[in-house]
Amino acid sequence: MSVVRDLILQADDELRYPSGGELKSMVDFLSGGSQRLSVVKTLNGNEKKIVDEAAKQLFSRKPEYVAPGGNAYGQKQRAQCLRDFSWYLRLVTYGVLAGSTEMIQNIGLVGAREMYNSLGVPMPGMVESMRCLKDASLSLLNAPEAALAAPYFDYLIQGMQTST
Repeated sequence: MSVVRDLILQADDELRYPSGGELKSMVDFLSGGSQRLSVVKTLNGNEKKIVDEAAKQLFSRKPEYVAPGGNAYGQKQRAQCLRDFSWYLRLVTYGVLAGSTEMIQNIGLVGAREMYNSLGVPMPGMVESMRCLKDASLSLLNAPEAALAAPYFDYLIQGMQTST
């Protein structure tokens, strides 16, 4: 769930105290808390802007998605698509806060293929959607913040690519 929890549990499983390197990792993680909070505040505070920009990018790259017969054709389908953008953005913020991809994996990737396949949503389209979400999000962050957030988007994108 978080870097600190994972390191403590690992040491406990091995019946030992955390090593000097593990303690340093904890200090490094904790000292980056204000930067993680800044990233999350920016992403949360700009959710609508990010989702709208990601949708604009996606539908300009893949206009067939909003054309008749496309997965985002019509008010209801488009709203569901945008809802998923928001949901995945929230999962990325959980990862940034915790310094862990566990929530992204457990909530966002496990079962994603089955869910989207059952809805007739092709996984390559979801991968492209997450790339657009990443681009829209990182454009609002400064370079160090973008460097902090990018791996969580990349983990999500990579996980969806292996689901195809």
